[in-house]
Amino acid sequence: MGKTTTLTAPAGNHLLEALPDEERDALIQHLRPAHLSVKTVIFDPGQPISYIHFPVDGVISLVTPLADGNIVEVATIGNEGIVGVPLVPGGSLAVRAISQVAGRTLRIEAGEFARGLERLPAFRDLVQKYVQALFGQISQAAACNRLHSNEERLSRWLLMSHDRVGTDTFAITHEFLGQMLGSRRATVTLSAGLLQSAGLIRYHRGRVTIVDREGLESVSCECYGIIKAALDRVVAED
Repeated sequence: MGKTTTLTAPAGNHLLEALPDEERDALIQHLRPAHLSVKTVIFDPGQPISYIHFPVDGVISLVTPLADGNIVEVATIGNEGIVGVPLVPGGSLAVRAISQVAGRTLRIEAGEFARGLERLPAFRDLVQKYVQALFGQISQAAACNRLHSNEERLSRWLLMSHDRVGTDTFAITHEFLGQMLGSRRATVTLSAGLLQSAGLIRYHRGRVTIVDREGLESVSCECYGIIKAALDRVVAED
């Protein structure tokens, strides 16, 4: 799935950083760093989940694969969240998790994750709040995909990815982005061209650069702000 190295610190994932020191220290011994290349499939629908991932950078999509080979994105997850919940030991999910922007994660075996939920109350509370926010994102994205223009949806996707990768430039192809947005490649090309002509992004040979963040926010639909606010509240202090 990707190379692993020795873990030095759990920095970079907002949920882990929000934990009390003693609970974070209890988890750290079970976390292992991994790097996910673009298009790495973490799990498929119905497949038992072996590892839970805490992304540090990069972007992971939860997608619904269809019988004709197309996929439709239902949520994206980055350094604000977790990939692989909700779950029961040995359980599965009805979606595919796939890395759409390469990056690092911290992963933990599913059994250790479940034991952490049992014995670490602050961790359990954060996970429960995150799962609620994730389902909110899925619901909001469903409405967005139905009602908003391709330019608005593309802007939302770019903003959410920009929040997570920690850099203005990242790799993504038109073909893959079209799959994520459920649009034809030509439609994505047209939408990206409009954003580029407006001076909001640069796109060349599979790499996009965010040029005008505020401008991109102004053309995005309200869904970006709603989803971001809900995710930010997960780790906000009471």
